[in-house]
Amino acid sequence: MNPIDLRVFDPASIDSETAELNAKIEKELSALPPIYTFQPQDLRIARAAGNSIWGPIRHVAEAEDRTIAGPAGDIRLRVFVPDTVNAVYLHLHGGGFMLGRADYFDEALSAIAQKCQVAVVSVDYRLAPENPHPAGPDDCEAAALWLVENCRAQFGSEALVIGGESAGGNLAAVTLLRLRDRHGFSGFCGAVLTYGGYDLTMTPSARNWGERNLILTTKLMRWFNENYVPSGNHTDPDISPLYADLSGMPPALFTVGTLDPLIDDTLFMQMRWLAAGSPAELAIYPGGIHAFDAFPIALARQANARIRAFIRQCAGQ
Repeated sequence: MNPIDLRVFDPASIDSETAELNAKIEKELSALPPIYTFQPQDLRIARAAGNSIWGPIRHVAEAEDRTIAGPAGDIRLRVFVPDTVNAVYLHLHGGGFMLGRADYFDEALSAIAQKCQVAVVSVDYRLAPENPHPAGPDDCEAAALWLVENCRAQFGSEALVIGGESAGGNLAAVTLLRLRDRHGFSGFCGAVLTYGGYDLTMTPSARNWGERNLILTTKLMRWFNENYVPSGNHTDPDISPLYADLSGMPPALFTVGTLDPLIDDTLFMQMRWLAAGSPAELAIYPGGIHAFDAFPIALARQANARIRAFIRQCAGQ
């Protein structure tokens, strides 16, 4: 029996709202210089000012900034605590290992906190190229260890879920591996792995995508990867967790759209997760581009509802 409903890959399965959004994004991005022609700091300044395809940064009042000690100084955490806490969700944001901040995701993380009754802790890890691998994973590992030691006292629950999008999906998987292999901890009860990049040598879908710009292009992905790991072995499991021993991993939900250049990363990683004896669900969305869940369309609402349902399940609800 085929484990995937092949209808999701049929272009006829793409709804009109998603198709219209994709055409709009492709048209807008085609009129702009590729982001790899800019300096990373200039891109960060523009994003902070709201001058990007993502629009203005929207903060929520209930978000709180905390700091913990890290391997190279303080690490900032963006924290959301609902009235009832059944688990703690450790979130690692995306941005190609080079862009993004924890406070850029307030609305989505606040919704998870309130609708799932979980405390959310998002990590402002160090970014490349100023801080290449292993700086980002080191900060994520430190934050995870802090939670393991303090989640009961800080938030009233010892149930831990981890997750992230894009580069954050990679970092979530790497963090799980580090805690298992370096600290003997395999106590996370779930992993939310959303269109992650798990193989920095680049899977076929990423290599063959080309320069059609639906958020990512092949050249842009290479730019991110080369800045994150300017030298070194890209098949090192600490860089590309697709190559890791995935035994003992928690139940995971893998989410990806059919028009994401990283779709093979998700397909391959989910199957390797299962083959290692670790439970894994796969959610594929017709016409979904990279980061489709961040846009105000029905496809995004569907994906986000399933992610929240998975987190509630992990939290024992």
